Amino acid sequence: MAAASQTSLTAFGGGAETHTMSSREIADLCDKRHDHVMRDIREMLVQLHGERGLPKFGASYLNAQNKPQPCFNLPKRETLILVSGYKLELRARIIDRWQELEAAVPAFVLPKDFASALRALADESEKSAALEAKVQADAPKVAFAEQVEVAPDAISISQAAKLLGTGRNRLLQRLREMGWVTRVGEPYQDKITAGLLDVKIGSWEHPQKGLQRSVTPLVTGKGLARLHRIISPSAMPNA
Repeated sequence: MAAASQTSLTAFGGGAETHTMSSREIADLCDKRHDHVMRDIREMLVQLHGERGLPKFGASYLNAQNKPQPCFNLPKRETLILVSGYKLELRARIIDRWQELEAAVPAFVLPKDFASALRALADESEKSAALEAKVQADAPKVAFAEQVEVAPDAISISQAAKLLGTGRNRLLQRLREMGWVTRVGEPYQDKITAGLLDVKIGSWEHPQKGLQRSVTPLVTGKGLARLHRIISPSAMPNA
């Protein structure tokens, strides 16, 4: 199929956002022509919602010539009704895809400042009754640590210092005192192996000495969570 797969989040009737599946992805999953799927969707929507229901689910996309083309974005109910008349194998593909969408966990984006991180994670914890039952007065701190530990990318010492409410030089001095980095700021191998720190290797040209190696220490999500538990701004060195 030439049509690309597409799923999205759409708000219907001013309500909360919900997953939708585009007619293009349905056509792709079912090995059908997109115009045939569009025809089936129109017939179904007219029967379910009348002619006025068509614009509610209507959308558009840009084709290979960068021209807008019509499509439909269907929530789960309408998608399953549509494929109820399709072959068993095709229905199974659609149901499997919906299970993937519903099981997907949004990627955690590390906020730029520590206060926003706490607020965002507190909001998430308030949405989960199960999480609320497990945490007590230190819920924001615990939630922050759990979420940050799954962050896929390591961050610089400067970024980590900002989130921890201190300065870059103060954090580096504390890391030296804790035995995380060497005197020149290179991570010790045991901290890299433990997943607390990472390193970025680069090179630069010295006018007299030639090619030189540069080592940039990075703090992983796991390392940031550990530092948050054991370091507070009041415990930082003054210089």
